[in-house]
Amino acid sequence: QVQLVESGGGLAQAGGSLRLSCVASGIAFSFSRVGWYRQAPGKQRELVAQITSGGSTNYADSVKGRFTISRDNAKDTVSLQMSSLKPEDTAVYYCNVGVLVDTYWGQGTQVTVSS
Repeated sequence: QVQLVESGGGLAQAGGSLRLSCVASGIAFSFSRVGWYRQAPGKQRELVAQITSGGSTNYADSVKGRFTISRDNAKDTVSLQMSSLKPEDTAVYYCNVGVLVDTYWGQGTQVTVSS
């Protein structure tokens, strides 16, 4: 059974930083592509950042230069370091892990940025 457990969300002021982490179990993590998505109220879920099994990264234009995704295959963990936060970053953030055609989601963690 695949489980993704997220942590690190919370409240931050504009310009501040937060770090999200997601620990995976029950999956061949080192062979997976992993990413973070977010969904703000009334909006569709969108890709924030993604990192492949080979370490290649991809970011949404809105977070480039501010967010950094990383993975630790020894700990089955993917992290998202968020800096220079803006109120428009407020959303529920979801960890996503995919292997071949299968994809799995975490339960989501709320990030709220106050102005």
